[in-house]
Amino acid sequence: MSLTAPQPGTVTTAIPARLDRLPWSRWHWTIVIGLGTVWILDGLEVTVVGNIASRLSEPGSGLAISSGQVTGMAAALYVAGACVGALFWGRLTDRYGRKQLFMITLAVYLAATALTAVSFQPWWFFLFRFLTGFGIGGEYAAINSAIDELIPAYYRGRVDLIINGSFWVGAVGGSLLSIVALNTGILAKDVGWRLTFALGVVLGLVILLVRRHVPESPRWLLIHGREQEAEQVVSAIERQVEAEKGEPLPRPESEITIHQRKSIGFMDIARTVFSRYRKRAALGFSLFIGQAFLYNAITFGFGAILTKFFHVPADRTGYYFAVIAIGNFFGPLLLGKLFDTVGRRVMISSTYLLSGLLLFVTAWLFGRGSLTAGTLTACWCVVLFFASAGASSAYLTVSEVFPMETRAMSIAFFYAIGTATGGISGPLLFADLTNTGKVGDTVLAFQIGAGLMCAAGLVAALLAVRAERRSLEDIALPLTAVTQAASAKATP
Repeated sequence: MSLTAPQPGTVTTAIPARLDRLPWSRWHWTIVIGLGTVWILDGLEVTVVGNIASRLSEPGSGLAISSGQVTGMAAALYVAGACVGALFWGRLTDRYGRKQLFMITLAVYLAATALTAVSFQPWWFFLFRFLTGFGIGGEYAAINSAIDELIPAYYRGRVDLIINGSFWVGAVGGSLLSIVALNTGILAKDVGWRLTFALGVVLGLVILLVRRHVPESPRWLLIHGREQEAEQVVSAIERQVEAEKGEPLPRPESEITIHQRKSIGFMDIARTVFSRYRKRAALGFSLFIGQAFLYNAITFGFGAILTKFFHVPADRTGYYFAVIAIGNFFGPLLLGKLFDTVGRRVMISSTYLLSGLLLFVTAWLFGRGSLTAGTLTACWCVVLFFASAGASSAYLTVSEVFPMETRAMSIAFFYAIGTATGGISGPLLFADLTNTGKVGDTVLAFQIGAGLMCAAGLVAALLAVRAERRSLEDIALPLTAVTQAASAKATP
């Protein structure tokens, strides 16, 4: 697929307002299915890899690799690939468009996953774990950009949260799938783990077919000198929605004048994010770091905690993980609408603070010896019900509070920070604490995650932007904007 740079011009348009005034329709469901369901695949694969580590290390698996190499080296390479991929693809997404990149990144992700399934040497497995992460890192930037720019302002918060939270639907599926894949009565040792990767490829190909019908973001087309294409896309959407609803759409409420540019320099992006919007940058940094450490405090050592302190058999921990994964998904699903009604500041700060405080309580109960494997899992489930909504709102925040021209790169930057912190610093810290077998060390791990989550909640209470039901151009004026209607002033 070729990448082409558009030519600049100046145009006054109501396209952003026309997109935001659309009622929910079947067309919007196409966007959700085509773009959002890839997180289910991500959750499926990440969980499966963790659960099949022990099988890969057994004689006869077809791969001479240790369990530690799977959960250590391969996991680190996946994280590194995701960080590099986010930054690499994020820059290209802002420059060459959402659609070109979300098609390419999904193709990279699928190809790398397929080639992982045929691994015959550790180096091959490691290489394609890196490339799988490289693809998925780009997905986060391209997909979140496109979703926020295509979904109406009235629904943007809940849709973004549910889509990012759908990772945990895949995690539930991965936990249950790994139980089948590891059953040698059903599948041979050297076949089951390969089929789990192959299944992900099949599902991904279905998503790729649906994604072909998702258009380029009209907002991106508009800014990059392709206003005629943007007009065609929006007009086609409007015709579909009017035919479905059986009534004409209301008139758009505002216009914006854009001085179109071929590209935005990296220094302009950095200056905008870290100088003009430095409070928002501090907010994004706090939210990503807080959720990264809380999740590592719980999920990184959850299997070791269950086996060491409660003597749960290793092949049964998948059931416990499925339970907490369900709690993770229901958080964004049930709380998502409140981010659009009650508001971003109240909901972001409260979900972060509640999950942090509840984890402090869990740490206290665990330290007193008051919990069983079941009650500890129940506590985790409640903590993550709120934490998952909060973590998903971190992605929502950085995708909507910066100008259009910097959106994908901003998502990529904060995603890379959160992923690197959670995938590198977090495991190094929490592995030492949860593997000692000492109750006090595990309590400390919980307290670190809880403390950083609470700190992020306090930052959100002070700095979170009231972005609910507001157009993206209202929240952050595009760098290319010349004039704007009085009803669409940017928030400082």
